[in-house]
Amino acid sequence: MQFGSVLQDPGDNPLEIENLSVKRSGKVIIKDIDLTIKHGEFVGIVGPNGSGKSTLLLAILGELKFATGTIGIYGKPPQSRKLFGRVGWVSQAASNLPKHVRITVRELVHLGTLNAGNLFSLNDQRRRESVRKAIEMVGLENEQNVDVSRLSGGQRQRAVIARALASESEFILLDEPLVGIDREARNSLLKLLDQLCHEQGKTILMVSHDLTAIRQTAHRMIFLEETIRFDGPTESFPDLEKLADLRGIAPVHEQGCCTDIDSKEEE
Repeated sequence: MQFGSVLQDPGDNPLEIENLSVKRSGKVIIKDIDLTIKHGEFVGIVGPNGSGKSTLLLAILGELKFATGTIGIYGKPPQSRKLFGRVGWVSQAASNLPKHVRITVRELVHLGTLNAGNLFSLNDQRRRESVRKAIEMVGLENEQNVDVSRLSGGQRQRAVIARALASESEFILLDEPLVGIDREARNSLLKLLDQLCHEQGKTILMVSHDLTAIRQTAHRMIFLEETIRFDGPTESFPDLEKLADLRGIAPVHEQGCCTDIDSKEEE
């Protein structure tokens, strides 16, 4: 199996996918994926467990080989050196640092600015300014010298997002960033992501199992279950009955059957 070819059209959309299929351990996980994401969009991907959401993100990042199709990120193949710094990645485990690791928020965010060209540069004003702005953007100025292990779950998520922002990423991918944080932190994080789109011009692709949260935040929603079964404006996302139809789930009860049972019990 080889990587699919790169899109020939050098367009500058953050993401262009055509006819993508990915297999893992010989099993088709996602297939026939066609997807375009434009600048400044906040796109939410939802779907049941095992539907291929994380697989799609890993293929976009170039971490998984794909059987068919093409992926273009700003017109370049995944993991192209020309994409360095333009794509930010926040994984499910990004904020779960080992307890023995001692690192402050500022130090963690600073890691986002490192690359092969500046690894040994100790006095870089531009990088320091990127770190300062990233911390300010996520609202952690008062915690910047605090050990990450002492932060709440929501604050840790903000810190790892700041790390991605410090690299000056234009396109940010997040895999289940709402897991393990409370309601207040969740709402605060979603508001931050919305602001990054509207005020900073960032493009966001976020995977989440929290359908309600995505519907309240994303501009556009994708329902993925092996293939894309819905892709459209959030306000057009189907209700539960239509969603069941999209998934091919038929009702198991005949119309009126439950009413009949209730009537017999009353007799």
